[in-house]
Amino acid sequence: VQLVESGGGSVQAGGSLRLSCAASGFTGSSYCIGWFRQAPGKEREGISSIYTGDSSTYYADSVKGRFTISLDTAESTLYLQMNNLAPEDAATYYCAARSGSGCSLNQHDFSSWGQGTQVTVS
Repeated sequence: VQLVESGGGSVQAGGSLRLSCAASGFTGSSYCIGWFRQAPGKEREGISSIYTGDSSTYYADSVKGRFTISLDTAESTLYLQMNNLAPEDAATYYCAARSGSGCSLNQHDFSSWGQGTQVTVS
């Protein structure tokens, strides 16, 4: 599985960004794919994920109501729309995925990772 993120950048507080993750190489029809972030000196945090088996979505409390995850299955691209960004949202954002049933925000459940894209909020 290959995951390539894009869409990071610098934005002022209160602004918006949309991250993209181009995915390829999946086998099977069901998988969990999601977004994680890691700020300097902090642990990696699960932000949001989606399970293709039933389209269930999961969000961390820190981003509920501000971030929206979506998956374009035709384009095999995962998106994260981020609105009302705050300085504490600044981090490197990673796309991650794993095949099989179920889904979570636990990084240890994910086997494939992208290279990350940087988000800066001033």
